[in-house]
Amino acid sequence: MSRIQQRRRLAGLAIVLVVIAAFFLWQDEPVTWSSFPAVTESPAIQKDAVEPQKPLKVSTTISDPVPKVTKGPTKAPTDLGELPNPETTRWQDAEFPAASPTSAPTKTCIKYEQLQRLKQEPLSEGWRQFPYSRPSPECRTFNLPAMEKLIEKMRGIIKDPDLFRLFENSYPNTLDTMIKWRGYAEVVDESTGNETTTDEELTYVITGDIDAMWLRDSASQIYSYLPLLEASTEPDSLASVWRGLINLHARYIIISPYCHSFQPPPESGVPPTHNGAYSQNHPNPPYNPKLVFDCKWELDSLASFLQVSSAYYQKTKDLSFFQKYSWVTAVHAALNASAAMRIGTYSKDGKVLPSAWTFTGWTNRGSETLTNDGLGNPTKSNGMVRTAFRPSDDACIYQLLVPANMMFAKYLEEASLIMEGLGGDEPKNLTSQMRDFAQGIRKGIDEDVIIHHKDFGDIFAYEIDGYGGTNLMDDANIPSLLAMPLWNYSHSDMNSVATHDYDEIYANTRRFILSDANPYYMKGPIISAIGGPHLGPGRAWPMAAIVRALTAFTMLASTSGGTGSVAQSEKKARDDEIKGQIMMVLNSTAGTGVIHESVDSWNEQIWSRAWFGWANGLFGELIIRVAEEDEAREKGEEGWLSESWQ
Repeated sequence: MSRIQQRRRLAGLAIVLVVIAAFFLWQDEPVTWSSFPAVTESPAIQKDAVEPQKPLKVSTTISDPVPKVTKGPTKAPTDLGELPNPETTRWQDAEFPAASPTSAPTKTCIKYEQLQRLKQEPLSEGWRQFPYSRPSPECRTFNLPAMEKLIEKMRGIIKDPDLFRLFENSYPNTLDTMIKWRGYAEVVDESTGNETTTDEELTYVITGDIDAMWLRDSASQIYSYLPLLEASTEPDSLASVWRGLINLHARYIIISPYCHSFQPPPESGVPPTHNGAYSQNHPNPPYNPKLVFDCKWELDSLASFLQVSSAYYQKTKDLSFFQKYSWVTAVHAALNASAAMRIGTYSKDGKVLPSAWTFTGWTNRGSETLTNDGLGNPTKSNGMVRTAFRPSDDACIYQLLVPANMMFAKYLEEASLIMEGLGGDEPKNLTSQMRDFAQGIRKGIDEDVIIHHKDFGDIFAYEIDGYGGTNLMDDANIPSLLAMPLWNYSHSDMNSVATHDYDEIYANTRRFILSDANPYYMKGPIISAIGGPHLGPGRAWPMAAIVRALTAFTMLASTSGGTGSVAQSEKKARDDEIKGQIMMVLNSTAGTGVIHESVDSWNEQIWSRAWFGWANGLFGELIIRVAEEDEAREKGEEGWLSESWQ
């Protein structure tokens, strides 16, 4: 070997070693959060915690395409052409400087993944020995006194140390670690050039170990705290967090209604997260990576916006909030975007119709791109909405995705109650559009989605194409067929087209998807639950086990009309089902004491995502539901949370 070759090899080896060393140094680098008050006090919105060097400039003039921020009622545009144009909006030109240091005291806090690896003591006293995985109060991203009171209450109710520790770690996980930024929208008056901070609250919620905000995930993460939501105008309240999330969702839906995950708002000063998929994926219309993290058309993203909006209104009765800012405009944008995706592939005379959204990806995974140059498989119009991707972010086989359409129809109806209350001609017109849209979806589901299975009777298909093609399966991600009772699709005061017994069909569908007949039902000694193509065969999702338990309560209620031994037998079967799901989740955390995205059904040490807020919040919901059931038991009857789970 020549001396030159030796030098080249040594130089190459040196470069590799430097890169490896830099990587480990980066992994160990602490992160500094803005300081929050002690747990007994919730923080006010940290306006000065992250201050960009140049604030977002949003025009308050009508001629500017960026949505106007006002304190009065919002008039929605009459058609899509009047909505803010994402190609010309000044948000596209917003700068993203590094955050300036806050004037408040700060504490150096380690990253949450590092905190988990430390296995913080005290360990739970059961055989699982779960670590304590909550950050210290000053390192939490939002401190909510009501959460701490609930945890202390549950400490006295949940007698099993491992079950309590899993609840204690998981339920507050989003509040503790994922409220990445809170603040106010900023505007500039073009006539004077004066920059103004408005009273429009904004909340940016990341999904966990992926540093971006999914509309669906963030809505679900916050929705888990519905039992703690109370009406409040205070900036340090859960209601403020909720309003801020709705406002930020509205902004992003107006900018890119076909996209599903987004970057921090420019006001935050938090730089965008790099996503390598931007150079590989080609959606049309395209998106700005400074504002959008990733762009896949998923109907459930819009449904989730309506869900979190409806939940806020139903719990607080705060109608005035929806008269401000951009909510009406965002609903209009959602209606227009989804309506454009109701058309089929062909016109009546056989011409290929242009699609409002297409997508191609440079990938080695079939679930990451669409066939037919981005159109997807042909679809026949039937009133339902075509969606290119599932809530798992995997491409649909047939684009009439049933659970997403069910959820969208239901929350169009629920959110129409908000719109109806706003008054005025435009909200009145939108109310009618929302209800008519929902009826059209329900009609399509009634006519084309219900399939007779030789073993299970009438069931709901997971996807259809309108031509008779059906995909019989279920996926763990919500919305799913299994989760249908969670948004109560079967019951609607506005549905005039139902011709089937939805409860019976759901019961049949549930038996189907929780059996070997569902190709994505995973079985094993560690956990048996629905999975999906996102992680592939053999990987069960604890989320699906949690949803199975939650919906089992609904099934128990629907069959409670029985008497005698039959009723007792049904109750015991449901009780065993619910307790079995809780036990599987307890036993499938690989000792981490938090809920993972997926777990190998045969090896608990093989799992994905150590930091997954959505599933953690769902588990908290389940335990609260169990506590409610325990409280309703007859006097002297021991509740489940009083039992040992060892």
